[in-house]
Amino acid sequence: MYSRDQIAGSIDHTLLKTTATRNDILKLCDEARELGLFAVCVPPCYVKAASSALEGSPVKVATVIGFPHGYNTTEVKAFEAAQAIRSGAAEVDMVINIGAVKSRDESYVESDIASVVQSAREAGAKAGLSPIVKVIIETAALTDDEKRFACLAAKRAGADFVKTSTGFGGGGATEADVRLMRETVGPAMGVKASGGIRALEQVIAMLDAGATRIGTSSGGAIMKEFDSRLHGQ
Repeated sequence: MYSRDQIAGSIDHTLLKTTATRNDILKLCDEARELGLFAVCVPPCYVKAASSALEGSPVKVATVIGFPHGYNTTEVKAFEAAQAIRSGAAEVDMVINIGAVKSRDESYVESDIASVVQSAREAGAKAGLSPIVKVIIETAALTDDEKRFACLAAKRAGADFVKTSTGFGGGGATEADVRLMRETVGPAMGVKASGGIRALEQVIAMLDAGATRIGTSSGGAIMKEFDSRLHGQ
């Protein structure tokens, strides 16, 4: 069984709904801080508010780039990433160009990711930070061969993580996909399972399959479930 710190420390507490208000984001930040979660993942427009709310806290701020379809030009994604880091984000989760993956356009896919990695790290260096870049490959839209192709492109491009899903692409994380991603990228790269994870058993299953981070909008409920089990309730 995983410890409470291991579960809490794996969770990116996420709120990316189009209807999310500033007060919703501040509530998310408060909950993440109280529960000891690893990070909050918020829309780019709320990065400054989240960073301010979490100042002095170990909870990181993450945001999304090229979200949710990944069709933004490389230049726009790179600009988004740098702006996010300057605004206080410690991590950026970029959406891969799914059409380019399906076209097996290796040069474009790798360059797209590498540009975001470079932009984020240059902005981070100016702020004395080492930002994390995750690449969302949208597993529900890809064949297993395409998933491997996307993961290897992300690895070659210098990304820190590969991530299963946006949560807006008609499918979510599966244990099989997490295992495939872990086997493809090896032990040194992070794997984030995200999309449809709402219960403690799902978190445990994803960690067992090789995930190192969990993206979920149900962090509070998951930790409540953990505490209830711990105390036999």
